[in-house]
Amino acid sequence: MAGVGTKKVFENERVNVWHLDLEPGEHGARHTHELDYVVRVLAGSTLEVFGPDGTLIDTVELESGGAVSFRMDGDYIVADRPGYPKVPATHSARNVGSTTFREVLIEFK
Repeated sequence: MAGVGTKKVFENERVNVWHLDLEPGEHGARHTHELDYVVRVLAGSTLEVFGPDGTLIDTVELESGGAVSFRMDGDYIVADRPGYPKVPATHSARNVGSTTFREVLIEFK
């Protein structure tokens, strides 16, 4: 299974740091989160989120400059912001916006 980002750019005993880029129309690889993490959105877009079986869960708008933290809750991840869907730890996302989506994701070990 794929990592939680496009490319791991840093790792030490406390964190993993990933970059994630999704071009318009691109569907990212299915992956599984095991650690709490925070996302810093560098270039926002609209993403569809799919469960492990490929079923559409929800559509989220991620704005440039925003940040969201997520915590593990059993087999799900839960955002610190109201209105974000509870998402299975194993999922994928598709960029349905018209611009490239870019984020930095920091996992806490």
